[in-house]
Amino acid sequence: MCVRHYILATAGHVDHGKSALVKALTGTDPDRLPEEKARGITIDLGFAHFELSTLDLRPSTFSVGIVDVPGHEDFVKNMVAGVGSIDLALFVVAADDGWMPQTEEHLQILTYLGVARAVVALTKIDLARGKEAELTAALRARLQNSPFASAPIVPTSTVTGQGLDQLKGLLTQVLAGTPPPPDLGKPRLPIDRVFVLKGIGTVVTGTLSGGTLRRGQVVSIQPTGLPGRVRSVHSHMREVESTGPGTRTALNLPDLEARGDGREGGLARGDVVTLPELGGASDTVDVVLERLARGDSGLDDGTAPRGDRPTRIGVERSRPLKHATLVRVHHGSANHAARVLFREAAPLLVGERALAELRFEEPVAVFAGDRFIVRDWSEQTTLAGGLVLDPEADRKRWRSEAQAEFLRQRLAAPEDPQAWIASQLERDRVASRAQFLVKSRFSAAQVSAAIDTLAARGELVLAEELVARRSWWDELRGRAEQTVDATHRAHPERTGLALSELRVALCEAQTAGVFEALLAELVRHGFQQVGNAIRRAGHRAALSPHLQAAGARLRTLFSARPLDSPSRKELAADAVSQQALRFLLETGEAIELSPEVVLGAEAYGHAVDEIKAHLAKCGQATVSELRQVLGSSRRVVVPLLEKLDREGITRREGDVRVLGRSG
Repeated sequence: MCVRHYILATAGHVDHGKSALVKALTGTDPDRLPEEKARGITIDLGFAHFELSTLDLRPSTFSVGIVDVPGHEDFVKNMVAGVGSIDLALFVVAADDGWMPQTEEHLQILTYLGVARAVVALTKIDLARGKEAELTAALRARLQNSPFASAPIVPTSTVTGQGLDQLKGLLTQVLAGTPPPPDLGKPRLPIDRVFVLKGIGTVVTGTLSGGTLRRGQVVSIQPTGLPGRVRSVHSHMREVESTGPGTRTALNLPDLEARGDGREGGLARGDVVTLPELGGASDTVDVVLERLARGDSGLDDGTAPRGDRPTRIGVERSRPLKHATLVRVHHGSANHAARVLFREAAPLLVGERALAELRFEEPVAVFAGDRFIVRDWSEQTTLAGGLVLDPEADRKRWRSEAQAEFLRQRLAAPEDPQAWIASQLERDRVASRAQFLVKSRFSAAQVSAAIDTLAARGELVLAEELVARRSWWDELRGRAEQTVDATHRAHPERTGLALSELRVALCEAQTAGVFEALLAELVRHGFQQVGNAIRRAGHRAALSPHLQAAGARLRTLFSARPLDSPSRKELAADAVSQQALRFLLETGEAIELSPEVVLGAEAYGHAVDEIKAHLAKCGQATVSELRQVLGSSRRVVVPLLEKLDREGITRREGDVRVLGRSG
């Protein structure tokens, strides 16, 4: 039987029976704190687990981790920390109380976070006998213009047991049509609890998404960058070797401490356990912000007595979100201080969406494609929701049109890796294939397939380990070819263009790896690298007309005195002769023994052969003996032998030379 893992979270106003419903479904009371018991309300996140089964054509067991959230207005920040990575919402409205402020606020939070599936429990139905149809219709009206408009509504009572079996059946039915959370190979565990067990050490818990974590794995804690190693893994009260997306997960990280009690560093709620290769944190993120327009949906439905109901609406519906406002951004299990900047400095009104930049007071760990919540600085109201478009934004280019177009392209296709790759290449022109969209909600396989598809369509180029925009790469390669050709025309005496000169001429190729990849492509297509220069494969260096006379004179001198050529100063007494000699050296017609001694290549080769033959016959020889063999002077023979020593053809042993390893 197939086991599929999911995360379900409750949502709804305080005292509407969320925790009681979880206890009735699972047998576990999610309220664990003494203060919660004393006050009779949920304050922090609670957890439970149960299994559901389907016996259809493909029998499955659904392992469901439950996160029970507080409904009181003072603890909305705790609620948001529990619903960042859920597959299904159990949306709760009490029959005796109706639609209330946090009912609306929780609905909007779930909408902003992209939660698309829910089962709605109309709780405490035993207190409203005979009104089931009326209350269900009123609740259905409240759900209009929301992702849960067609969600099943189940009247329930934890007192009488009414509707509980039907609720389980509907949860099973909805989960049967819900794809399991994907394993992207990018595990992230936003920490919602940290505690220390005697003899065990530090333990963290959270809802795992994006990938698998296993025992013994090296992990990274973000945004601090602290390294750690997982000693053991638990899921739903059982020790396991590994755990994957859609599970409540506990990790034993004995090398790390809990933050607090005056200690700096360490682990705390809001940190994220992930892998070192998935990148670090950033203090600037470019996003799109949206403010829902739901009219007066935040008011109660008027069908039940008001009693002592709070009158504050948890969602701010009228006040504009102004440019440069200081807000709290809720992402994963954390909330961060940030300032919101809009491109036109105009406020964001209800029913609108706009590109924005979030500038955080401290670095945050986010991925492209992540969703988040924006609340006011005082943590009283939910202002907006957003989607991360650029997790490592550059503040200097925030107002540039190129960045705006980049963000608009991503916003137009938020689920399409091809569009995101194309947008990045349009802006950055080139990127490392291995690092492409690492900090995103696309898997490596999705990114690789998208790159290959774009390459097959001719929209990008694969160059070594790089991916480049086709038009930019072709223009860069064309300029490189033109620069080399221009050098051949202007300086035919040169072997080619120095690589350092080509690098300077192509300022766009300064990105790491670009110049090397371009050079490799040139070599594959009609060019040759000769030492530290590059040339057309068909190019043969030739003395330019104004150097030909000087070159002829040098060749005559080398031929006339093969092993006793004039000093370099005599060979190249003027600038023209110096250029001609440089040409002969670069083309190999002349060999430099030392800064002062140059031989013709033919004479040099003959001298080397003579020395090798003599040493092979005699075993060793002094400088004087070799000078006599060559019929040359000490001025030439000494630097000649030193050069051969460096090249391993000869080896000096005291006052004599013997054959070296290359001789």
